[in-house]
Amino acid sequence: MSRTLAILGATGSIGTSTLDLVERHPERFEVVALTAATRVAELADAARRTRARLAVIDDAALLPELEQRLAGTDCRAATGRDALIEAAVSAEVVMAAIVGCAGLEPVMAAIAAGRTILLANKEALVSAGALMMGAAKQHGATILPVDSEHNAIFQCLAGSRSQDVSRIILTASGGPFRTCSLAQMRDMSPEQAVAHPNWTMGAKISVDSATMMNKGLELIEAHHLFGLPPGRIDILVHPESVIHSMVEYVDGSVLAQMGSPDMRIPIAHALAWPERIATPAARLDLAKLASLHFEVPDENRFPALRLAREALDSGAVAPIVLNAGNEEAVAAFLDQRIGFGDIADLVEDLLVRVDAPAPRSIAEVVDIDRMARDEMRGLMLAHMA
Repeated sequence: MSRTLAILGATGSIGTSTLDLVERHPERFEVVALTAATRVAELADAARRTRARLAVIDDAALLPELEQRLAGTDCRAATGRDALIEAAVSAEVVMAAIVGCAGLEPVMAAIAAGRTILLANKEALVSAGALMMGAAKQHGATILPVDSEHNAIFQCLAGSRSQDVSRIILTASGGPFRTCSLAQMRDMSPEQAVAHPNWTMGAKISVDSATMMNKGLELIEAHHLFGLPPGRIDILVHPESVIHSMVEYVDGSVLAQMGSPDMRIPIAHALAWPERIATPAARLDLAKLASLHFEVPDENRFPALRLAREALDSGAVAPIVLNAGNEEAVAAFLDQRIGFGDIADLVEDLLVRVDAPAPRSIAEVVDIDRMARDEMRGLMLAHMA
């Protein structure tokens, strides 16, 4: 029995992996809406292949080109906030893969409509976790994690009682600079930072992996998704990226979810849940691997981990500031306006400068996010002067 599907962020790495799986199982999914930021050719091609009914491009200047590329199809081209919200509520299942805080509003719209949300946008949950989880409970929406780590935890929990869980262990690859000194990392280039040793990802999340901010954000995300206090969520570096995360139970049992480092595995699990579908991912050959390695992350070399824990302990506003500041700093680093080592330094400076009452609505989250970004831009200008 097929289910309708909308893919928000269809031309990014998560979106294209989702399309790959959906097109391998056309009898199970009916794609009704696709969105993209600027990759108009890829969006139009995907809409034609899947026979989607709505294609939304964020850049309004590209709408005429999208309309031209979709001429002769039954797919309507659109742009703007209302069209993005329409896409988010148009299907039973919504893949939320828009990068950054831009994905927050459409995710909340899908939650309010009671949809099943496959959450690949960690920034939305970091910035508005309490509001999102509260809204999901109120509206009967289902949130299924797509991040490999949180999907692994979800699989290891498998309906277990929260009181039976001792702790969650998030694994981290350590990124491309795992063995580098702090002095070496400060001068690393964007090209070096995005060269992840195991995973194929977009530029922003690749930089987050290099700074280990991604693991800090995932810690906050895990707290909201699974309801455990920060003190019961640990991080362990595992360079092979074979064990995607673990759950330790009160009896001493530790369950680990394993698989090759291919995002199509957690995406397929979320797409088909509570069933499973086949993927073309390489099968895990433990004999060939021979050994697995683990180490405690060094927060002196990767201060983003400490900043994330401090932000979560500080309350609802600090995670918004952490995420917004990091997004702005990473964008500046990729544009070669600041150095790699400046990212965490500037975010730490921002966290002590921005404060506000705890947000009571998404509009207030957006206001705090905007305020933090404005302050970060000022900090970076002063830094570059």
